[in-house]
Parts: sequence; C-alpha cells; structure tokens
Amino acid sequence: MTVLGWAEIALFSLLVILVTRPVGGLLARVADNSRAMRVPVLGSIERGLYRAAGVDPATEQGWVAYAAAMLTFKLACFLAVYGILRLQAWLPLNPDGQGAVPPDLAYNTAISFLTNTNWQFYGGETTMSYFSQMVALAVQNFTSAAAGIAVALAFIRGFSRRSASSIGNFWADLVRVVLYGLLPICIVYALFLVWQGVPETFHGAINVTTLEGVKQTIALGPVASQEAIKMLGTNGGGFFNANSAHPFENPTALTNFIEALSIFVFGAGLTNAFGRMVGDERQGWAVFAAMGLLFLAGVAAIYAIESGPNPILTALHVSPVMGNMEGKEVRFGMAGTAIFSTATTDASCGAVDAMFESFLPLGGMVPMLNIMLGEIIYGGVGSGLYGFLMFAIVAVFVAGLMVGRTPEYLGKKIEAREVKMTMLAILCLPLVMLGFTALAVVLPVATSQISAAGPHGFSEALYAYVSAAGNNGSAFAGLSGNTFWDITMGIGMMIGRFFVIVPALAIAGSLAAKKTVPASSGTFPTTGPLFVGLVVGVILIVGGLVFFPALALGPIVEHLAMLAGTTY
Repeated sequence: MTVLGWAEIALFSLLVILVTRPVGGLLARVADNSRAMRVPVLGSIERGLYRAAGVDPATEQGWVAYAAAMLTFKLACFLAVYGILRLQAWLPLNPDGQGAVPPDLAYNTAISFLTNTNWQFYGGETTMSYFSQMVALAVQNFTSAAAGIAVALAFIRGFSRRSASSIGNFWADLVRVVLYGLLPICIVYALFLVWQGVPETFHGAINVTTLEGVKQTIALGPVASQEAIKMLGTNGGGFFNANSAHPFENPTALTNFIEALSIFVFGAGLTNAFGRMVGDERQGWAVFAAMGLLFLAGVAAIYAIESGPNPILTALHVSPVMGNMEGKEVRFGMAGTAIFSTATTDASCGAVDAMFESFLPLGGMVPMLNIMLGEIIYGGVGSGLYGFLMFAIVAVFVAGLMVGRTPEYLGKKIEAREVKMTMLAILCLPLVMLGFTALAVVLPVATSQISAAGPHGFSEALYAYVSAAGNNGSAFAGLSGNTFWDITMGIGMMIGRFFVIVPALAIAGSLAAKKTVPASSGTFPTTGPLFVGLVVGVILIVGGLVFFPALALGPIVEHLAMLAGTTY
C-alpha cells in the first residue's frame, strides 16, 4: 500500500460524488418527462418509436401492467437474441466465419444479456460474429440497463406519489432512458475509447508474425461501441474472452480509471434522483452515504489484502514487495486493481474474470460478499437502488418494532404486504445461490467442470451461482461450462432478476396507493447517521447470518490452509 494508491482511491471517490448530482438531475427529468429533456432530433425519434409500437406514453400503468409489459419485453428480447445466435452463420457481418452458437450456450447467453448479468461461457472473439455482438448483445446492453433504471424510477414513484393507482409507463420509461440518458453519453464515451486505442472496425482478424517469428491471429471488431455501454450500463459481457483485462478493451491506466468510474455513474446518480423525486435530496444523500461506506470498506479490504504477500509465492523466494501481483494488471497498479474489481462486483458488472482467480482467499471473499448482498453498493443500474431500498424497508420496520409503532418510510406506512414482498425479494437470492451450489458440488456432471479441488473448488462453484443470481457475470475463471451449468445458471439468472423486480414493483404499487402520514416526534429519522448505520448494520447482519457458513467452507478455510502452507 502506498500514499499514491490511497490518493487514487480518494480521487475516484471524489469524482463519484461530483457526478452524482448532475446525473441525478438528468434521471429525475427523464422520470417526469420534463420538457427540458426535449431535444428536436431525439424527440422526433421518441415519438416515432411510440407510433411504430402503438404506445401512448401518456397512459400510465398500475404495477401489474408495468410488470407484464416488462416481462413481455424480456421474452421478446430472449427470442430475438436466441434466434440471432443460432442463425449467425448465415447472417451478415461475420468476416471470421463464426458458426452457429450451440443451443444450450445460446439459451444461457440470451438469458444472461437480457437479465443484465452478461455471464460468458464463451470467448467472444472465437464465438460471436460482429452482427451478434452488435445487434444481439450490445442492443441488450442498452435495453437491459434501461429496463433496470425504469424499474428503479417506478419504485421511487411508489414513495413520491399519494393515493395513486399507477407507477408510470414502462415503454415510455424504457425509451426515454435510452434516448436521453444512455445513448448520448455512450457516443462520447466510445469516441474517448477509440482515442485511447480501443478498436472500432468491421475488419476481420489479422494474422501477424511476432518479433520472435511466431504466427499470431489478432482479433478485431467494433469493440469501443460495445465497451462503452458495457461499462456505463454495468453490463459486463466483453467483446473478448479476457473482458476488461484485454488491452483492446482497456488499454491504458486512464481507461481503467474512467471505466471503473462509469460503472458507478448511473447507480450513484439514481440515489440523487430518488431524493429529488421524493422532494428531499437529503434522503438520497443518506442512501448514497450508506452505499459509500460499504464501497470504501470493500475497496480498502481488497487493497490491504492484495498488497500483502502470497505465502506460497514467498516460500518460493518471490519478493513480496509489490504484494500479490500474480494475475494482476501491473500497468494499473494494486490500487487501480482494487478500485476496478470492487466497482465491478459492487455494481453488477462482470467486467473481470481471471483476476478474481488470482486473488488471495480473503481478497476473493470481498467481491463474492458484495454480490451476495445483492450488489446494492450503487449497484447495477436500477437494481442497486431498489435492492438497497428494500433493506431500508427492513431497517425502518425493525426500528418501528423497537419503539412499538407502525414503521414508516418517507411518510408511507410499512405494513405486512410490503414486508412480505421485501423478504421474498431478499431471500430468493440466497436460496438460489446456496441451493444450486449444494447441488453442483455433489453431482459428477457438475464437479467434472471445476478445475480445483478442496475449498477453492467449492469457491469456484459458489462464486458461479452467486454471480449468476446476483446478475453480475464475473467468475473465478476456473470453471468450464457444460449443459448442466448452462441450464442451471440460466435459471439462477432469471430468478435473481425477475423474482426481485416483480416484488419491487408490487411494493411500488402498494406504496403509491397510500396516503402520506405527517412526520411526528416518533418518526424514525431517515436522513442522518443513525439511519445510515442502521441500514448498513441490517445489511451486514442479514448477509452474515445467511452466507457465513458458505464463506467458511470456501475462502476462510482456503485462507487457513494457505497459512498452514498446504495446497488447495
């Protein structure tokens, strides 16, 4: 650890704070269809899309209709992506002659991208044509991110509206988020990446002879445009197999810093949009502060752990001065690695894979725990906010029980219906993560694909299902896919996404229909340190109680084995 490294972390945190309010204002204007958002060209495109789809953006939907529209859209996305992947051998923009994607892999990939998980059981440069990368995968990067933001805006309307029967219009929210939020920023972002050396071309792979005289094939393609929305939309799903560890996706220290920052832009901005939409920006900053505490704890832990020596390498007389740099990006330094890896697992962005395999056991436990908690630290665009607010509902419910009064949050009474829906959304994640892991570590068809034995092999399996159900998409890189993993992880992705979204919309509909209760002397304050501490405590207690046994079987036992000098 160095002073310069801590300064880099401090600068990153400062920039996250600085972008939060402008982005929050943008999202709040998108949510209320402010005329300030009307841009002549984009406005014409927006109206044209509504006419083509037969949608009246002024007609609002109740939570059931909103959820039905979202699920219908996702089904159409699945069919479209699956069809493109299966037919890509006969579709254009395929200069490298990629064949049709196998059925189980096409199924897994289609679910992965429509759920904002972007898990990859394939190498992008050896499996996908340019047409598939652009029309199937990059488009889903936009729409899955926009759908998450739309649900978050609908969830906020549940708190901001009074005696209302609707929470917005899904189709209008989806279109406006893409047109006025994601697309303009991504155009500028992609040009920045091209300037830094990221390819953007339809030219096929080129064959070169290296200085050593070895023949090598270098994959190219329209990378920058996909990389921009991959990071901004917290998607993951890289153009190349190595994802953001590949120099064509992340070529410089500057791109590494900006890509990590862009992961947090919309997740952090939504906290401010929340405050603006409920009429009290302090509410948003309280949520931001709680998320920030968890982020700083995670990045500090990884930086401290990975800056220490690897006992196994030290025993081989490898100098421990630089820390555990095996498998890391030396060009980015340990602080840059800590920031990027923490950001990707805080914010539902599986932008790194092999890096986690090289972490020390306790270092690898940090990103695993971040995802287990539902990636609520700024989070996947949209999912982080409504996931965090569900924990806030639990926190105020507990606070209300302690003082013997009906819990309230932002003037809305938190009653049995809201608590039931909240617990359904929170508990479905550990059920999938731990249940499928237990199944995978006892079935030969699954264990045959795990590269390591012992606690590390258990961690590989656990992380796979944690990443799938948490809609993250990163991996410990020691797992090979087959039909069992494709199917079960696809199921995990769907449950992790939709068994959280639908209860969230149900809560929004229930809250929107309620009247606002005036604050009184017994109202629990939700803008100060007490609220921040209570929510963080609830998050850690729930996560600890549910997931500690699994962590003890994996990373913790692995750490003890390393200290004892044994292999694992």
